[in-house]
Amino acid sequence: MINTEIVIVGAGPAGLCAAIEACRYGSEVILIDENQSPGGQLFKQIHKFFGSQDHNAGIRGFRIGQKLLEECHELHIQVMLNTTVWGIFEGNQLAAINSDKSFLINPDKIILTTGASENSFAFPGWTLPGVMGAGAVQTMMNIHRVLPGKNVLMVGSGNVGLIVAYQLLQAGAKLKAVIEASSNIGGYMVHGAKLLRAGVPILTSHTIIRASGNDEVEKAIVSALDDKWKPLPGSEKEFDVDLICIAVGLSPQINLCKMAGCKFKYVKELGGHIPVYNREMETTIPGLYIAGDLSGIAEASTAMEEGKLAGLSAAKSLGYISEPEFRKQSVTIYKRLENLRM
Repeated sequence: MINTEIVIVGAGPAGLCAAIEACRYGSEVILIDENQSPGGQLFKQIHKFFGSQDHNAGIRGFRIGQKLLEECHELHIQVMLNTTVWGIFEGNQLAAINSDKSFLINPDKIILTTGASENSFAFPGWTLPGVMGAGAVQTMMNIHRVLPGKNVLMVGSGNVGLIVAYQLLQAGAKLKAVIEASSNIGGYMVHGAKLLRAGVPILTSHTIIRASGNDEVEKAIVSALDDKWKPLPGSEKEFDVDLICIAVGLSPQINLCKMAGCKFKYVKELGGHIPVYNREMETTIPGLYIAGDLSGIAEASTAMEEGKLAGLSAAKSLGYISEPEFRKQSVTIYKRLENLRM
């Protein structure tokens, strides 16, 4: 049994910021992640952030991750890697496993920053080698320096699809097209414009019909869609590809919140079912806080601000921050979150 004041599950941007804020005010913090290294999605993000200086504009994602890790080291935050939290029980007790060792953690407060999982998209041929999610493609390229394909079709034009498509170009792949079922691209036009300038066609109102190949993907057939989202006969296009990259959205990783008994609400724009939480990021289970994509799919900058708020809130509930100080710090965070969400 491990006793501590605050346990944070997930060492991505939200979890790192939550740990830093809580520890900065004196809280005892344990930060847990199932991966070999902390940082989450930040270390896949080789592009520069944009927006305001408050939101790390002009800084590449992995540089932001390095900065947050340095702050964690300076604060001597205990980080448990290769550790999976597999259960949460009455009284907010956690069960975890590291290698072949299982153990219980008994914290005063919990902050869940478990992120999101990629949505899948089924079509004939989708199980062929060479069909993979954008997150996997980004991990192979930007973490392991492996180009997973040379001729690529990108399915989905949200920010993830557009950014990963451009990073594939930078890595030497040829983008045959980006297709999008909606009549408009889903991501920021600043990302789409880079692809258009590079000569990559973005086909809106299009979907993939099937993939074909013997032992791996060799061709992708796409079709235009009518105003009822049905394939238009005779509009099929065929692309010679060895990689079909799927970027059709994310869903919050709500498993632990479900085990804890949190109440949920469905918000389509935020990725589906999300835990109900208050202005301090506390769920309907007292002492259980959330932040990042678990509270609704958004950008890394939003995750970091929510992590800060959750860390401050947990520390305040333990008596480390006075109410006036908390209000002062939280007002600034609320303003930044409002700007980001707009």
